Amino acid sequence: MAIFRDFKPFNTDRSAEDRRRHRHLVEDSIKKNLPDIIAEEGIIGGNGNKKFKVPIRGLKEYQFIYGKNSPSIASGDGTEKRGDKVGEDSSNQIEGKGNNGAGNSEGEDIYETELTIEEIVDYLFEDLDLPYLDKKRFSEVVTDHSRKKSGYQRKGIPPRLAKKRTVIQKLMRKQSMKRLLKEEGIEEDIGRFPFKEDDIRYHRIKETKRKESNAVIICIMDTSGSMDITRKYLARSFYFLLYQFVKMKYVNVEVVFISHSTVAKLVTEKEFFHKVESGGTYISSGYEMALHVIKEKYNPKRWNIYAFHASDGDNWSEDNEKAIETANELCHLCNMFGYIEIMPYFFNGTIQKLLLERVQHERFVTQSILRKEEVWQVFKNILKMDIKEG
Repeated sequence: MAIFRDFKPFNTDRSAEDRRRHRHLVEDSIKKNLPDIIAEEGIIGGNGNKKFKVPIRGLKEYQFIYGKNSPSIASGDGTEKRGDKVGEDSSNQIEGKGNNGAGNSEGEDIYETELTIEEIVDYLFEDLDLPYLDKKRFSEVVTDHSRKKSGYQRKGIPPRLAKKRTVIQKLMRKQSMKRLLKEEGIEEDIGRFPFKEDDIRYHRIKETKRKESNAVIICIMDTSGSMDITRKYLARSFYFLLYQFVKMKYVNVEVVFISHSTVAKLVTEKEFFHKVESGGTYISSGYEMALHVIKEKYNPKRWNIYAFHASDGDNWSEDNEKAIETANELCHLCNMFGYIEIMPYFFNGTIQKLLLERVQHERFVTQSILRKEEVWQVFKNILKMDIKEG
């Protein structure tokens, strides 16, 4: 079968367009599979070395194919995208699809590509931004990552070799040799003039201290008996995304885990996601612990604070007023305070409705997650939604 390409009268890299198309297909497939990737339990607790497989549709060259040689016409409804087929003959069905048994048409080539967590995270967040990311706030932690070139030195490591300065040193030595020969009345062509060790110069690097803007993520979760394993997994998926995203935006990120039933506790990550307590739920206890942690360790003038609470919405009615009060206090201290309702039992009787009505602050956000496929979309909604004005 003949393959036709656009003729170009000048030399170009003919594979460049194929590489661009391949890269586009990879990115498009990853983005389409993101809900399933994020919903996979292995990615949440995975380390940087673990790789995840993503199916990619294969590339094919343009070619002529045999048709039915019969007149036909087809029109779309305006929703078609590039690559969609309009008016395809229903008699040619891909094997395994349709109601007429096995088909006789060629299927699509599908292969898998492997990605690390870091690569997936880059695809996840390339189009997202963090509301109220305040780069003017600095933490007390000083880093020495900033390095400046400060002159030259004779000793150093190969990556710091000052090539231009080394050449200049050799030329200066060569000119000195010519002047010396001329003063002694010697007319001689120096010829080949190799480098010597004395010519080599390296950049002198001066490390400068600077303050970096830091962030803390305060994860609050209801660990009462009503928060079953499924709900905790959904919360864990959301917190994973939040941590990975904030980590991309700030040099230093700290995470605080607070679990609560009727009483709140500072816990480890393992306890946060696996511990179950009996008894009722006082949401205000979690918020009070968050306020205490901020007061003791994270001065809002120096830290960017992101606090999120995950719960199924169940709360003792006697605690609702205090929960609303402490939620408003958190809004005034945090860059963003969010409430995520995980698979609520009663859509009209949860704490979310009260928070929406009575927490009137521009930096308060709330969303609901009903299924694991919604985690990624909820996360995007929080970062892109029009936050209400206070």
